[in-house]
Amino acid sequence: MNTGSSGAARRHTTRDGFEVLDECHRETLVALETLNDLVARLQAEGDSDDVRAMAGRVVQFFSTTAREHHEDEERHVFPKVLAGADPDTVQTVLRLQQDHSWLEEDWLELSSHLKALAAGHSMWDVDFLREASEVFTALSHDHMALEESCIYPQARARLRAGERHEMGREMAARRRARRGART
Repeated sequence: MNTGSSGAARRHTTRDGFEVLDECHRETLVALETLNDLVARLQAEGDSDDVRAMAGRVVQFFSTTAREHHEDEERHVFPKVLAGADPDTVQTVLRLQQDHSWLEEDWLELSSHLKALAAGHSMWDVDFLREASEVFTALSHDHMALEESCIYPQARARLRAGERHEMGREMAARRRARRGART
């Protein structure tokens, strides 16, 4: 067994996959707050460079990180929970999978207005942004609360520490590959 310093450094920097998922939920809360702040500022002050920059950050987060997060749950979390799950848990996972579809649908509608705003175009509607962001925010909050209270604890219990770290490595590798493709 190689116990060299590079192996030790890798072991210490590899995070449990649930740490990555939990961190993404915290980032999602910040992005949702930014979304709601930008709508409030847009209603109060109108379009500005700051509001356009906020829209760009929100678009970037929900078009990449949030989508990857849902993919991670579908790949790593839900299958573990479904293995040997009781009927109530199966229904909860099915609901969360449906939420992913609804969140994506809501996001596609919302993002077209935010992209226009971020680009400085006038093809956005503040009333639509307000209503759509309220729906998107409420569904996101409900979705994360259900995952954190019900599904994540079950998945954590079913995955061994090594599996959780491998999950973290796989998620990190995909994110690095995406960042490398953008540059």
